[in-house]
Amino acid sequence: MEYISRLGVVGCGLMGSGIAEVAARQGLDVLVAEATPEAAVSGRERITASLAQGVRRAKLTAEERDQALSHLTFTSDLDDLADRQLVIEAIAERRDLKTDLFKTLDKVIADPQAILATNTSSIPVIDLATVTGRPERVVGMHFFNPVPVQPLVELIPALTTSQETLTVARRFVAEQLDKQAIQAPDQSGFVVNALLVPYLLAAVRMVEAGAASPVDIDRGMELGCAHPMGPLRLLDLIGLDTAQSVAESLYEEFKEPLYAPPALLRRMVTAGHLGRKSGQGFYPY
Repeated sequence: MEYISRLGVVGCGLMGSGIAEVAARQGLDVLVAEATPEAAVSGRERITASLAQGVRRAKLTAEERDQALSHLTFTSDLDDLADRQLVIEAIAERRDLKTDLFKTLDKVIADPQAILATNTSSIPVIDLATVTGRPERVVGMHFFNPVPVQPLVELIPALTTSQETLTVARRFVAEQLDKQAIQAPDQSGFVVNALLVPYLLAAVRMVEAGAASPVDIDRGMELGCAHPMGPLRLLDLIGLDTAQSVAESLYEEFKEPLYAPPALLRRMVTAGHLGRKSGQGFYPY
């Protein structure tokens, strides 16, 4: 298999919708699967709104928007993914959910050469590869939010991933999606989150200790270190529940205190203050 023409994306939340949009804009046949018909409709609306915003900002033409939409179809039945050459999983960052999904996809996808990819930000790829009958065809493909804007994709081969699978995945990312790829080790957090998460958690601990306000912490990093977004605004964008899940996965693997979620982060997640998606995080939205 040299090039991918039929792509499946499972999950159409923040990350899945972005992956599907980017692929559709590049002319791929994209089938998006969601858990329910209602969620599939919401996913379509999310992508349509993002494309409309692209037109308003003159990032693409109305014709390009319509072409992208014509390449997208939606379903709530995983069996419809049977003919896909590559399926990218982008569901909630929970090991049990991802494991169950990979078991199902392994049975559903007809072509034994088809590739199963995970967009996980913290779970070791080998944990998902080994529940399938095709561990050599499973690879990590970690996109960054917002997917239409961020150029980076981490490619994570498991110990079982074949060189052919990695080659096809790299070609897909670089040549078909026009993204930049780096290869990351198959350990929790990979490259970017292993470095980023301790920094984000340190900012939460500063707020928790009363050392500085969220505004001053963010302004300090934006103006003093030329970061485009401060750590607490970034946490609100990522989602505090997602950040907590990633931190827990990192702490489980490395047992380093710098990866342990602070009590304030846990309390905010329990309160439903998840950031932009809930309307309240370290800032109101």
